Amino acid sequence: MNFVKKIAYATTLSVMTLAPVVSTQVFAAPVAASAQQATTSLVQQLSGLQRFTADFEQTTKVDSNNKALPKKGLTAQHMNQTFKGTMKVERPGKFYWETTSPAKQTIVTTGKVVWIYDPDLQQAVRQSLDDQIANTPALLLSGNTNQIMQSYRVTQPDRSKLYYTLYPKQQDGAFQSLTISFGANKAPNLMVLQDSLGQTTYVRFSNLKVNPTIPASVFNFAPPKGTDIIDQ
Repeated sequence: MNFVKKIAYATTLSVMTLAPVVSTQVFAAPVAASAQQATTSLVQQLSGLQRFTADFEQTTKVDSNNKALPKKGLTAQHMNQTFKGTMKVERPGKFYWETTSPAKQTIVTTGKVVWIYDPDLQQAVRQSLDDQIANTPALLLSGNTNQIMQSYRVTQPDRSKLYYTLYPKQQDGAFQSLTISFGANKAPNLMVLQDSLGQTTYVRFSNLKVNPTIPASVFNFAPPKGTDIIDQ
């Protein structure tokens, strides 16, 4: 019997006829990191990942009673799906994201231009990275840490754990908050996004490989012949 329980037990003997002991264990509340500590810690995590690959599962949960859905042309049935695929990242700025099911789509960037390719539609959208990074949070994993810190306010709710919540400094972004968690191998294993419609997107990573060799050709996207190219 530890010291705390001995004290509680001795005290209980004198009042046993009045009330039972509910609990003798005390839990310390998590201590949040300061803004500077959180930012420094996140930068350290990202800086250690020069390259990594992973499989992903992405699911967006939405409340079927959300009145904003019809205005956006979305339904709960459409949103509550799980998309699977693979991701490859080489920092800074190189990113490959391929959804394989239930539909195919590829997102590729080498740091300046983002390609979003839909083979079923034979269509490729070309955007500047500055415009797209706010709409595709996974691109944060390949970004320049200085740019990320300029665009987001970083918090670390428990400074003893490697998870962070980022809030965009501009209010017109595609999401309101982004939480990213790192596993024992110091690579991200979970991202959780909250948007202004009350939707929550979970991106879970598996089969992570840290700093593997990635062929340069992975990030060199060229639209297949006959693809309709749309510049945005």
